Amino acid sequence: MAPKPKLAVFKFASCDGCQLALLDCEDELLAIAEVVEIAYFLEARTQVLEGPYDVGLVEGSITTPHDAERIRAIRDQCKFLVTIGACATAGGIQALRNWADVGDFVSQVYAHPDYISTLATSTSIAEHVAVDFELRGCPINKAQLVELVSSLVRGRRPKVPTYSVCVECKRRLTVCVAVARGIACLGPVTQAGCGALCPAYHRECFGCYGPKEQPLNLVSLTTHLSRQGADGRHLVNLTRNFNGYAPQFRAASDRLEEDLSS
Repeated sequence: MAPKPKLAVFKFASCDGCQLALLDCEDELLAIAEVVEIAYFLEARTQVLEGPYDVGLVEGSITTPHDAERIRAIRDQCKFLVTIGACATAGGIQALRNWADVGDFVSQVYAHPDYISTLATSTSIAEHVAVDFELRGCPINKAQLVELVSSLVRGRRPKVPTYSVCVECKRRLTVCVAVARGIACLGPVTQAGCGALCPAYHRECFGCYGPKEQPLNLVSLTTHLSRQGADGRHLVNLTRNFNGYAPQFRAASDRLEEDLSS
């Protein structure tokens, strides 16, 4: 009998929410465990099996020099490397530090800043090593995660949506908050996966699943929202959110910041 593929789950700077999404699969996780060997997953078990690994799932962003070294070692051990969640795919909410002086944060938070070894930025895994697939979300959708693992075991590309949150709004018959209520919403440029939860409660889409494949021009969208009366500072904060350091969101927020400063 051929050995089971070896699955490893690694954590960097993050809240653990995406790993918890995997544990939340419960029955599905038991089925996964029957076809793969969960070789490294410290959130779930203490037993550790040595690499190399067939599939590596990585949660979290790179924020320290040690992180940068460790992710390169992990890349060498994994045949197929997948980043899961906004932190791993775009730097996460902690990437807000990238627009500020991290030294100011360190000096105000820690009693002994000289003990802290950190990078000036929080960046995605893909900025340091080659990544084979990205699973978006804050946190990730557990159904998409099951699809990911089962697809990799079967040797096919995972089928996750590449359309926008607007499609999910239409499917659940949610009236467009941008049109009906004049709310600045990132739904048109955000990848689906959340089920359009926030618009269903008359709130804007905050871009939890990052920019969709081939997104509309985010600068054009935010310019339109601004002309419709949206507050410029609110738009900066909206685009500098969970996936704020994704290139498309970053470009839009920087443009908005320039407009506010001029």
